[in-house]
Amino acid sequence: MVIILGVALIGYFGVLGEGNMFSKQKVLEVERKLSQLRKPAVKSIQSEDGDIIDCIDIYKQPALDHPALKNHTIQMAPSYDPTKETESTMTKLERLERKRNQQASMMVTQPWKKNGSCPQGTIPVRRIRKEDLLRASSVEAYGRKKHSSSRPHVSHESSTSDSNRTVNVLQANHSKAILLTEGYRYNGAKGDIKVWTPNVDFDDDYTTSKVCLINGPYWAFESVESGWAVNPSVYGDRQTRFMVYWTVDGSKKTGCFDLTCPGFVQTSHEIALGAAIYPISVPYGLPYEIIVYVFKDPVTSNWWVQYGEKINIGYWPPELFMALRVHAEAVEWGGEVYSARVGTNPHTKTGMGNGNFPDGIFGDSGVIKRIRIHDNSAELKFPEWVETYADEFNCYDVDYVSDYLEDPEFYYGGPGHNPKCP
Repeated sequence: MVIILGVALIGYFGVLGEGNMFSKQKVLEVERKLSQLRKPAVKSIQSEDGDIIDCIDIYKQPALDHPALKNHTIQMAPSYDPTKETESTMTKLERLERKRNQQASMMVTQPWKKNGSCPQGTIPVRRIRKEDLLRASSVEAYGRKKHSSSRPHVSHESSTSDSNRTVNVLQANHSKAILLTEGYRYNGAKGDIKVWTPNVDFDDDYTTSKVCLINGPYWAFESVESGWAVNPSVYGDRQTRFMVYWTVDGSKKTGCFDLTCPGFVQTSHEIALGAAIYPISVPYGLPYEIIVYVFKDPVTSNWWVQYGEKINIGYWPPELFMALRVHAEAVEWGGEVYSARVGTNPHTKTGMGNGNFPDGIFGDSGVIKRIRIHDNSAELKFPEWVETYADEFNCYDVDYVSDYLEDPEFYYGGPGHNPKCP
């Protein structure tokens, strides 16, 4: 009788997992979501870190399920090569530095590639696990950043006026330590981002380091970004992973990380979005980094993501946007932490960067170098104006180093909870 009753209860409520009972409705929602996101694989690769990478036909990828992309024609490559465009304007020293950074970036790879590769005509897609969706507070919102609808205050660290853009960077439950530029039409942004694995306190917390382009008001801004993240609620673990993200309404109802919703059109068969990054920097060790460049194609208006100055991973089509269809009005470089315990006591212990406060001497913190923007001019260049923001400077701080350097560097990060940030 006990066994029969138990089977009946599971049949009514759903399934058991990790001590939780999920409703039958949620299980059905999860199955429906998986059927939308999982496409037939030409080939599957088991990664040593536990991931499964499915090689999906490029014309059957999840992006094309977006209503705005039903008749979309995939652009296989940008209409121009942005790396060649800047080559002629670089000095010999800059070319040597660029070559060094390219070599350092190419040392950073993804573990799944040790066990195979995806053939031409396919894209590598990290398989989303059923248990990750079951753990999500909302199946519909899985993969999306937590939205903050409250109008935040402007930190005393900000020296600019209270404009729509200024309050974009300061949202409830989100803490940022960034370098910001605004005031022009931005068609691209780039940075060399040092790769770390900071502590993430709670399963619902996340921490990212990225390059981000933004347009629109704080309550419904549009953005595209790329970098690395540690995000247990999306990826199910605390590994550092390469990511892209987009939204058109401040993450209220649109956007997501990687390919967890339709939108981003992938073209590369070499990089898997959401897959782990290896190796990771260690204190006073080799500075492993990723080179990220997000730029707008002048012909198609697609927002491309380039990795390592070599691999064009894919793009967000202009059909997804309104304001970003034209240009971005601001660019951010740096870190972001989300936690329900941001701004509370006790504060979350989720770290930013590598969990240390900015270290411009030894580089033992989050750091972004070779900061570049693409505006109306023909080449990449350092922004004419930048400002730093840290809305919880006792928890996560910033250090912009420009004195005695030909190329300014931006250091950021912190541990979250500490004696100064109780």
